[in-house]
Amino acid sequence: MNQIGANHELSLRVSVATLARVLFKHPKDGEMMLALERKATVRETEKSQIVEVISQPFGGAIRIKNISRLHDLIGDLHFDSERSRVERDFRLFIRPSIWPAVREFCIEQLGQDDDPILETDPIRELVEEFDDALGLKLKPEQYTCKPVATVVENDPTPTDNVHAEGVPTVRVYRIFEVIISDSTLMDTMLANNEMISNQELCKLALKDAQNGGKGRANAILALPLNQIHALYSTVPFTDRNTSIFIEQNRLDGSVMAILEDISQPTYQRL
Repeated sequence: MNQIGANHELSLRVSVATLARVLFKHPKDGEMMLALERKATVRETEKSQIVEVISQPFGGAIRIKNISRLHDLIGDLHFDSERSRVERDFRLFIRPSIWPAVREFCIEQLGQDDDPILETDPIRELVEEFDDALGLKLKPEQYTCKPVATVVENDPTPTDNVHAEGVPTVRVYRIFEVIISDSTLMDTMLANNEMISNQELCKLALKDAQNGGKGRANAILALPLNQIHALYSTVPFTDRNTSIFIEQNRLDGSVMAILEDISQPTYQRL
């Protein structure tokens, strides 16, 4: 249960996360490919279960390493869920008036290597998500990783996070570029993309729910980077931060945050 009901002044949700632009060259033609996390999630309705499939950048919430330092800025930390509190995920409810100070604090901390307050390294999430999608452990010798930008979403938009669905949310993303260099891993990613259809992914998520799990299943979506750039260039400017479809695959609005050289209305790239 979220804590927003405990204090009506805490009407703004802040989500701070790392996102990874995972790239690799196609083994056959050398075309640059973008890999996304393809997720099927079972949602309960009043009458039935529905399964949603959406593809998004690899990454996840940044963990708070030093609670007391953040407390000095914000006061008591009101996490958006018990899970966020236990894992110290930077998903908090705040007063809208302190958002500018929180934003500047996050920008400053995320620009530091091995920051003592926030976990700015994306590798923990990347390893976990590759394991979820492919069933293998990503190894340091299989990729390179470097930070490329910080992106801010200043205008609140409703979140679809199940723990705080519909709550107006502002976001800060630290963007990393991850280049996959291992040819065997590239082949595995392409095979996963081709062999696991969205329909099969939905079945896996339903099976997980029936077995007492969270009703989720993960796979890879790999598409030519140029194709994604070309698609977004045809989307009206005001719609580029919303989810769009490509080859029957729904892309989350956060995909725009990891792309370069495409103007859009919401994300401020620093």
